[in-house]
Amino acid sequence: MNEPPPDETEMELRRPSAGPAGVAADSPVGRLAATVDRLSREVRAAQAEAEGRALIELAKGILVERLGCGPAQAARQLAELTEQAGTNPLEFAVEVINQAARDRMSEVTDAFLAATRAAGEADPAAVRLRAAESGALAADDTQAVAESLLEQALRPLGAVAVAIWAAGADGSLTLAGSSGFSPAEAARWYYVPPDVATVARYGLAERDGLWIESLSERGLPSVGRHHHPDGGRAAVPAGTGGRVYGVLEIVWPTPLPQQPPQIVRQVEALAELCAHTLETFTVPDDPSRPPRVLPDAAELMDLADGLYDPALVLVPHLDESGNLLDFRIQHVNSRFLDPAGRPRGMVSGALLLEAYPMAAGESELFQRIERVYATGEPFRARRMHLTALVDQVPLSAMADISVSRHGAGILFIWRIEDETARLASLLQHAQRLGRIGGFEENLLTGEITWNGQLFDLYGRPETSPPVPLEDLPAYAHPDDAVAIGRFLRTVLHHRRPASAAFRLQRPDGVTRHIRVVAEPVLDTDDRLLTIRGAYQDISSQHWTEVALAATRDQLAHTEQHASERDRLALQLQRAIMPPTQAPLQIPDLDVAVRYRPAEAEQLVGGDWYDAVVLPSRLVLLCVGDVAGHGIEAATSMVVLRNALRGLAVTGAGPGQLLSWLNIVTHHLTGGVTATAVCGLYDPATRTLRWARAGHLPPVLVRGSEAAPLPVVRGLLLGAVPEAQYEESEVQLAAEDNLLMYTDGLIERRDRSVEESLTHLLTTAATVPGSLDQRLDRLLTYSRSDTDDDTCIVGIRVG
Repeated sequence: MNEPPPDETEMELRRPSAGPAGVAADSPVGRLAATVDRLSREVRAAQAEAEGRALIELAKGILVERLGCGPAQAARQLAELTEQAGTNPLEFAVEVINQAARDRMSEVTDAFLAATRAAGEADPAAVRLRAAESGALAADDTQAVAESLLEQALRPLGAVAVAIWAAGADGSLTLAGSSGFSPAEAARWYYVPPDVATVARYGLAERDGLWIESLSERGLPSVGRHHHPDGGRAAVPAGTGGRVYGVLEIVWPTPLPQQPPQIVRQVEALAELCAHTLETFTVPDDPSRPPRVLPDAAELMDLADGLYDPALVLVPHLDESGNLLDFRIQHVNSRFLDPAGRPRGMVSGALLLEAYPMAAGESELFQRIERVYATGEPFRARRMHLTALVDQVPLSAMADISVSRHGAGILFIWRIEDETARLASLLQHAQRLGRIGGFEENLLTGEITWNGQLFDLYGRPETSPPVPLEDLPAYAHPDDAVAIGRFLRTVLHHRRPASAAFRLQRPDGVTRHIRVVAEPVLDTDDRLLTIRGAYQDISSQHWTEVALAATRDQLAHTEQHASERDRLALQLQRAIMPPTQAPLQIPDLDVAVRYRPAEAEQLVGGDWYDAVVLPSRLVLLCVGDVAGHGIEAATSMVVLRNALRGLAVTGAGPGQLLSWLNIVTHHLTGGVTATAVCGLYDPATRTLRWARAGHLPPVLVRGSEAAPLPVVRGLLLGAVPEAQYEESEVQLAAEDNLLMYTDGLIERRDRSVEESLTHLLTTAATVPGSLDQRLDRLLTYSRSDTDDDTCIVGIRVG
């Protein structure tokens, strides 16, 4: 029988090859050695092919994203571009990756591509660098990263070992990963205490790293020193975004000559690659050392709030390339007092160098903070002038400074050494600003703090209790009630800083012109905690008197002045619809009304209300809103209000009254339209009959619940010549409150009517006190923003 021809493997085994010394190539040992050598070459080729395939696949993915095509089309496009470029697929894939990444590795690989093309090399170092990056990113831990860097990028440079060190906040070093050292050697160098002078320690302190020609000449201890005593070393800081996370240390077996810039940049790029791994590296628990604690920014803010010294929480502010530019003031604690006298709200959220440009001056305070962030080593200084922050403080103001890194944040604390100097600084600012009295009101505890000047402004002895901000209308001139109401609503409800000018009526009969400025202070959950502010006496300032006199002269000579028009419009508005009316004298029934003019005082609106006892002893309750603004709307409002009063004397029900009022609106008011709600309350039976014409239904508050009355049908007034209106009846009980209002109370541009009505019901149900207090609170906490009039009619059953 004929034997089959031998296959390629058998031919390879039969072929003579170089074997060990003294061993024939065709002997069994020689053939085995040749097989091992061939398999080793195949393994290396497979590894190179896998690494190259990963880079090519990454380049394909970039083309898919950039060209918006499928994987197959991207592969064809990559092959065509490679052929046009006249290069190999791996080299062209690296170029595609560099163009997409534009990172530090891109700069280094671009330089290597240019150099290797000029030299005609077939295997450029740029491909090895990207292969090393791919292997490092795919590694599970820092140990795998070290092995990948050594095999892919550093062995071609002649290196034999690599160590990746993680830097601790206390200055210690931990061996996070290594390759080329024995397990016993790596275990021996697992932890290096602080202040031990090693190669890695010196490399951490140098911005450009440490390059040593021969380790024996420097005499520095380091891992693997006994195995390669005369070899070269390189220790480069591993950092990104302005922060140093550790050190990359590389070992050469022989003395290391001065390296070209391309090799130096390559090592720096590999160190930055290590930094991304060290950023998430945590030291395993070691009973001999306390565990590392890396609190996040929220925990650091809580820590700052628990301190009794002024403290700032800083977070890094990076540019688009990840380089550190500045630090942002993320949080200031309640003890913080700005040396420049600014409120905390102006400092929180600002950049450090914008808020305190002097920190980058001769004191080098900013550089100290930058160093703490980079290395984790805390900085402390005693008796530092606060002029290191701002130059508007006395030279005697000294402070103890402490800067420490916690996770990704910086805690900046200072303790003012001389409390007298601190108070003198505050007094200096108060004297510079003028006659000012400061206050602070804690809304949770009810505690109110006044300084002595504020008691003087109010004309009250310092032994008397301070006046809460909410009670300010009781101490002001009645004509200033609208301005004060807007001020309180902005600060207490909208939680925004505000100011207002008013006339303060003191107990001694003296009236002073005062400007009040207030700022709300919120906690981390945006809840209102404290109100801080100041009162300033502006009545004695000469420039104010001159400005007022000039304004009066100007208004007397021209009727076109905007301020005069606003005043006349407001007077007309109040003459037509006064803010309040005399209370009705009805047994077991309280009636209250409120009218708030529009925010834009030059607009005369068409909102109206009425509450009157009819001859039948029934109580007419109604509110309405004529569409539009101006004189036409105001005159139409007067017609409808007076017409409804006259029609109500007939004894007709609310539905019939609205039907007649619709005829009046359609025929006698020049074609305007309006909405209204009308009710007749019988005090004897405690029943309310009501109807509506396109208006929001009344709200019934019973106990701790508030809800609108069921809606009844009814078109708005003036839409059609004749219309019928459905009536409804509700039985009221003792302590019930009923509210009728116009849409100016709840209407918002950015919210639906349903959302605004829900807020109104919540406010109405939770407001305690008398009926007058309930209506005042509804106006104060109104969220409306449409510059519309507001009318409210409320009754409370006794």
